[in-house]
Amino acid sequence: MDISAQMLTFATVVERGSISAAARTIGRTPSAVSKQIGLLEDQVHFRLLNRTRTGVTPTQEGQEFYEKCKAMAEKFKEAEALIQNLDGIPRGMLKIASSVAFGKSQLIPILPQFLDECPSVQVSLELTDRVIDLQSEGFDATICFAEQRKIPDIMVRRIMKSRRVLCASPTYLERWGNPKRFDELKHHNCLRIAGNSKRNSWDKPDPFNGQDFEAKGSFEGNSTDVVYRAALAGIGIARLPFYMADRKFQSGELVHVLSEYAPPSTDIAVMFADKRNLAPKTRAFIDFLVRQFRDVPEYQMTGS
Repeated sequence: MDISAQMLTFATVVERGSISAAARTIGRTPSAVSKQIGLLEDQVHFRLLNRTRTGVTPTQEGQEFYEKCKAMAEKFKEAEALIQNLDGIPRGMLKIASSVAFGKSQLIPILPQFLDECPSVQVSLELTDRVIDLQSEGFDATICFAEQRKIPDIMVRRIMKSRRVLCASPTYLERWGNPKRFDELKHHNCLRIAGNSKRNSWDKPDPFNGQDFEAKGSFEGNSTDVVYRAALAGIGIARLPFYMADRKFQSGELVHVLSEYAPPSTDIAVMFADKRNLAPKTRAFIDFLVRQFRDVPEYQMTGS
């Protein structure tokens, strides 16, 4: 590996915060990445990284060197994108992230069609409910709630509207009863999203009838998918996207609780960097998502 490649590797290590995370990003082993960083340090005659049990941080000299490496990496990506864009054919590795629930129930089932339409594209998919930093983490696009947009220069394109419903398993309702009024939820075990107070605040049907309800109970999960499975297991009442719950309503594994409950819909969107020359693979993926979901009623979506 020449020094320019080592500099690109070093920039990735600093951005990812650890040798192992950088190795996963570039598809090499941690030992190979560590060896290249060592060779680079020998070349520049400075220690570039402080190594700890939890990761790495750049030394003062390493931080200054990183700024140069980062600039080179950005130029390399621009040159790579330019070459890929010349014939307009989608190709190369498409790195995308999606919320766990949407990714499992909606995105993965349609990926075979996308890959058939774009045979020169390879997909790398991460399912996560954390907020993705597109630019620093190297993702081409991420699918999440539109309100998760944090950076002004990130583009947002709506895929679909999603409404939420309350539901529980028949076994839970047989044991604890089926609430008939919204204020009865305070007597039930309501399933929470860990560390996310906004999503645990359930809007009241009548906005003029007191404050929203704060979901409280003996269980919380780190994603909507975890809460969905907890509801199926009979732990409590969950608020879920309709596209997840509807198929279980039809099978009888979940019961629609307080069916008159109708909180405001939320937008599910695909986010991507605001680049003047968007790579064909990214543009093809975004257009594909819009075709698949934008005008399709929720009851016709995958799994319903």
